[in-house]
Amino acid sequence: MKFIIATNNAKKLVELERILKPLGIEAVSAKDAGVVLGEVEETGTTFLENAFIKANAAFEKTGMPAVADDSGICVDALGGRPGIFSARYSPEDCHTDEERTAKILEELQGVPDDKRGAHYTCAICCILPNGEKLEIEETCEGKIGYEFIGDGGFGYDPIFYYGDRTFAQVSAEEKDKVSHRGKALRRLQEELQKHFG
Repeated sequence: MKFIIATNNAKKLVELERILKPLGIEAVSAKDAGVVLGEVEETGTTFLENAFIKANAAFEKTGMPAVADDSGICVDALGGRPGIFSARYSPEDCHTDEERTAKILEELQGVPDDKRGAHYTCAICCILPNGEKLEIEETCEGKIGYEFIGDGGFGYDPIFYYGDRTFAQVSAEEKDKVSHRGKALRRLQEELQKHFG
């Protein structure tokens, strides 16, 4: 079965493809489906609301079952920021993952180790062929380091510690086992198996 993945983030698409493939689901990008989804305005106030906005837009435009996620990092010492604004944190100053990540490190200067807690959140919305909606949200707890470490992953992974390593230091397989997105997609797999198993 083909599901359209409602994202323009190539790295996120690769991660979703890798995790959905064992379910027998072919993850198709908008480009592969021959459609232009365009930028969808994320007007929600929660990760789940934004995931639904994106999945619903793709479903309505293509008629294909759609999966969208909205995810981000929430830093305790920053009152949960950047949260739902993780991909567009300080847009006037930061245009790349590296700049956004550097901004968080700058904002946490002088913050001691025991106050650097953070978590990733992933909300997934899947709209099935009949229009039914599945919604899932998972988190991964960790903390923010002091510098960029590792060259894997994407986004804030080089500063997000899970245990004694950053997400940018672990393999994709290791990350999938513990990450917010990996956990959310395994729950999605369980829900899909109930519908299609």
